[in-house]
Amino acid sequence: MSKLVEVKELTEKGKQKEIAEAVQAAIDEGCGAIEILDTMIEAMSVVGDKFKRSEIFVPEMLMAAHTMKKGVEVLQPLLVGEASTSLGTCVIGTVTGDLHDIGKNLVALMIESAGFKVVDLGVDVSAEKFIEAVNANDDCKVAALSCLLTTTMPALSESVKALVAAGLKDKVKIIVGGAPITADYATEIGADGYAEDAASAADLAKSIIA
Repeated sequence: MSKLVEVKELTEKGKQKEIAEAVQAAIDEGCGAIEILDTMIEAMSVVGDKFKRSEIFVPEMLMAAHTMKKGVEVLQPLLVGEASTSLGTCVIGTVTGDLHDIGKNLVALMIESAGFKVVDLGVDVSAEKFIEAVNANDDCKVAALSCLLTTTMPALSESVKALVAAGLKDKVKIIVGGAPITADYATEIGADGYAEDAASAADLAKSIIA
């Protein structure tokens, strides 16, 4: 079995304890850092598809995402020296008044696994903080806003409108999600896209900047 195949399988299966050694072995075998990274991104795409088909669930997807993260840690020093394949930066956060972060954290992991650099602003994030973060990152392509409570839906709407009013509509694509949010509501408040789960959010982030 080639080392790249092993890296892909370990990532898909969420084998966190074995991935670092496999990634290092692939490097030693002569595989490029970007080639290894692309292999792990491909594995996470498979994981995302399985999640959408309900063949696996949140715990398995989290394990796979964390496994990739550990693999990327081994690659980090090499990636600095190679041309980056980053799709750009994604700023993510849960809107003002909402302290839920499990779904947001999973989306952040999946979007990072898709090839984006992720700037996670955390929870209870004001519209001003979203704007500041987008402006602070020259290669920011996506702003992902999470809302888990019906009571914070107005804050989501205000944040989207504030990003648009700040003249950032041409710079970033605004995507939204969370339990009470629908595709219709996303369109109504001026967002560029809506995702119902973390795997879909990663797919959306990639497709929306294409």
